[in-house]
Order: sequence, then C-alpha cells, then structure tokens
Amino acid sequence: MIDIDNVRADTPACHHLIHFNNAGASLMPLPVYDAMTSHLKLEQTIGGYEAENSAAQELDDFYSEYAALLNASPKEIAYVENATRAWDMAFYGLPLKSGDRILTHESEYASNYLAYLQQKLNKGWEVDVVPSDNVGQIDLSAMEAMITPRTRLIAITHVPTQGGLINPVEGVGKIAKKHDLIYMLDACQAVGQIALDVKKIGCHILSGTGRKYLRGPRGTGFLYVCDDMLQKIEPPFIDLRSATWTNPDQFELARTAKRYENWESNVAGKIGLMQAVRYARQIGLDNIETRVVKLAKTLRQALGDLPDIAVHDLGVNKCGIVTFSKAGKEPKEMASYLRHQNINVSVSNLSSAQLDFGKRNLRSLVRASVHYFNTENEVDRFLEVIKGY
Repeated sequence: MIDIDNVRADTPACHHLIHFNNAGASLMPLPVYDAMTSHLKLEQTIGGYEAENSAAQELDDFYSEYAALLNASPKEIAYVENATRAWDMAFYGLPLKSGDRILTHESEYASNYLAYLQQKLNKGWEVDVVPSDNVGQIDLSAMEAMITPRTRLIAITHVPTQGGLINPVEGVGKIAKKHDLIYMLDACQAVGQIALDVKKIGCHILSGTGRKYLRGPRGTGFLYVCDDMLQKIEPPFIDLRSATWTNPDQFELARTAKRYENWESNVAGKIGLMQAVRYARQIGLDNIETRVVKLAKTLRQALGDLPDIAVHDLGVNKCGIVTFSKAGKEPKEMASYLRHQNINVSVSNLSSAQLDFGKRNLRSLVRASVHYFNTENEVDRFLEVIKGY
C-alpha cells in the first residue's frame, strides 16, 4: 500500500547508501527539506520576523497535524526544540512532593533516569523499577503490585533505544487509570513507526522527537499534555511565549500546551516537522507500521540464522529496531566497517541503558533500524556485508 518507488524518489540518499539508522536520525523526504529551505530563503530575503508572519498558517497547521497524528486536541500540543527538553518541561513541573514515588521500567533511557536520580537527590522523590516479564517487556502484574499509597507517577519508554521491544503501553494505561496515577510516556522511538492514539494508550503526557522515525529535522520535538493535566503541570521556566506579563507584579500562564514552549525557536524546523507529520499521515501510520515490522522481522530472522550472530531484541511485539552482536567483533568497529560500505547503523551502549544492559551483561550492540523506504534488496545486501566481516 506504500508506493516504494515514490518515497525512495523523495529520498535521494537511497541511491548511494543503505540507511539503517532511522532510530538515530532518519532521512528527510524532499517535501520536508524543501519546506525548510524555502523558509530559510524567505528569512534571508525579507527577514526572520517577517518570514514567520508570512508562514502563520503553516505554523498553526503544526498543532492540527500533530493533533491528528496522536488523536489529541491542538491545544494539547507544544513545539519544543528536542524530545529531551519536551520531556523535561513536563517532568520537572510535576506536582510531586518529597516521599512521592515514581514507577519506571528497567528498559528506561539514560536521560530520563538521570532526571529521576536528580529529583531523588534534590526533591526526595523515590524511584521504583518494575522488572521485566519472561520476554523482557514490562511485567504488568509486578507493576500493579508495586503501587503504594505514595506512588504518584508512572514514567516509561514505549520503545527503548537499545532494542526492538514495544512495551505494552495500553496495559500500563489501564493500571494508571485504575489507581489514578499520572502516566508519562516517552515515545521518542515510537512516533513515526507505530500508529499512536493517546486516548487508547491512556497517557497524560507524551513526548517525542522529529529527527527519528518521523523523518523530520534535527533540533525539533513535541510534547503532548492532556487537557486535564495542563493546569496541573507548571513549566519549570517561562518566558513571554509561555506566559503573559499582565501587570508589574503578575503574570498568567498560557491556557494551552504552549505554556511549555519558548518564544524564540527554530521556525524553519517547526515548518519542516509539520511537513514531516503531514507526509507520514499521507502515507498512513498503519501502512508504515506494517511495512516496518515486516522488514525488521525479515532482517531479525535472517541475522538469527547466521551461526556467529546473536540477536538481542526482547518482547512479544517488536518494531523496526534490530540489535545484534557478532562473535569476536566489537560493535563500534562493525559500525565503522559498515559505514565504509555505505551502510549506516548505530551502536547502543551500556551508558544509555544501565539497568537493562547491566542485567543482561551487555556493554554494546549494533543497532540496525529500518524504515518503510528501505527494501528487501537492502536487507539482502546488509546480510552479505555482515557475513563477510
């Protein structure tokens, strides 16, 4: 259902390399690139403020496109300069007190867990790590059993950076609703490759990036905060975008998720990200998810059939991220070798996933992440190179 020839024509780099690093930063399609460069040209021609004024409709479309992508309301969407800052703007504004407890999972990403540790040190928030079940995903029964009268927040990652696992986020949402807990979801690796519906998931907060599976520009991100939570989460810092200075001694926060935005931002990036979401929606997120899962399954199974390769992905449901190691070979050196073969991959390290990798006695893995514009022929070529290394 996806016109592969058309999307590859929109992705010129496909003609000279195999890009299996979409979980790092994907390749922008031409409509995204053209939207950004056109706006930058306009800034150069008439001035930055004037160019922004002329792009008012496109900038407003950002909120409606994201609302449609997530099944949310435009007022629940904020444009933020990256996924980490988007996540921070919600997390550091949460109404938690000393002694309140956070539930997370052992697959959690470094940046998020560092924030938990900082708030534990500075604010006295406590962190409880939910174990994995026998296939490596969040153990929902264990999660519910760990809830205490002081538990206030569930904060997890949908798709961990270090593997193909898709956590059962809807099941987590049911637990959060049952126990009246705030539910915060990091969808950085999920958005753009998995169809997301915040109503079905049941999360109050969701953050993500533009550069990965959405195929948008670097330095762009977004934040969703549901209407019920907007007035309960005060941004940790504000400016004249997020608040209005109403008189010399008072101010009023924005009534929408724009309270989490900054006045100065990358306008061309915002337009590019809006176009990336529009591009993905035109293809169809269900179509994208189906193809990505199929390609990754083909790659994962073929790698698993090689005698000296170990595939390390966990979970019942798996996405477009495939992690593996080769006996006697360092992942960093493998990635460098592949790059010289015009194949892009990345490496997942212990420093990004201390709890998960530590438990599995792993230090690093090769991470190959496919997208819908990749092909079966590229998978075959990748396997040939891996065999010959």
